[in-house]
Amino acid sequence: MPILETKNLTYIYGQGTPFEKTAVEDVSIAIEKGEFIGVIGHTGSGKSTLIQMLNGLIRPTSGQVLLEGRDIWVEPKKIRAVRFQVGMVFQYPEYQLFEETVLKDIMFGPKNQGLDDQQARNRALEAARFTGLKEELLEKSPFELSGGEKRRAAIAGVIAMDPEVLILDEPTAGLDPRGRDVLLAQISQYHRERGNTVLLVSHSMEDIGRTADRILVMNGGHKAYLAPTREVFSQGEALEAMGLRVPQITKIMQELGKLGCPVDPATLTVDHALKQLIPYFKEKGGSARAL
Repeated sequence: MPILETKNLTYIYGQGTPFEKTAVEDVSIAIEKGEFIGVIGHTGSGKSTLIQMLNGLIRPTSGQVLLEGRDIWVEPKKIRAVRFQVGMVFQYPEYQLFEETVLKDIMFGPKNQGLDDQQARNRALEAARFTGLKEELLEKSPFELSGGEKRRAAIAGVIAMDPEVLILDEPTAGLDPRGRDVLLAQISQYHRERGNTVLLVSHSMEDIGRTADRILVMNGGHKAYLAPTREVFSQGEALEAMGLRVPQITKIMQELGKLGCPVDPATLTVDHALKQLIPYFKEKGGSARAL
């Protein structure tokens, strides 16, 4: 049974008014426990509306969201419990920090779940470890932290609730390249160690290519693809028609393939590219003129 599933999911903003707009239409997907799913789509594709329906922030106009086979809206009064099971990290989550210390902020969610102080503290310390927050920062005010540290603290606050599904909406937005790489590595480590399901929404095809097992592509409110990462990124022309692009290294390898170089058109990392190109150039005399 999928951990998370949608059936004919539709959401219409302003239904019955002159401003009516269908944001998500007839989307059916199934996500297995432990998967790492990348979610991509141009602005207005419906991906933000979709993920907000997945944890009950928005109630569908029609269709269902099933968590472990159960419709999350079957008992509307219990929707808060769903949000503990499907944790959401919004863009720029650091703006939501409010407690007097970082540790108290991370403990806030677990205490709301009914855990006592010691249990909440243990959860918070473990979450801080996952996000790379140094212990000496935990007794500081969140407002004394750097931008990257605040981001990690905010993500730790969601991880501390131990959600079965973690949804991250552009978690690396606004970070410098090193900060992006560090945070992505920490999210990947969390996924490997905990085995929880992760959905990563990102405009960075490189980030998605490095982390996701499968990719959900949203286009015009519809599901365009839900397929393995390599399979999706092998569809470069189709993605470009949707206003998207493949990772830069994938594009380079696809162009080399058109020139006759025997390379994998679904190459996702520089390391994989080098493993293919170095032997090829050596065989051809060590020169790019081999192309």
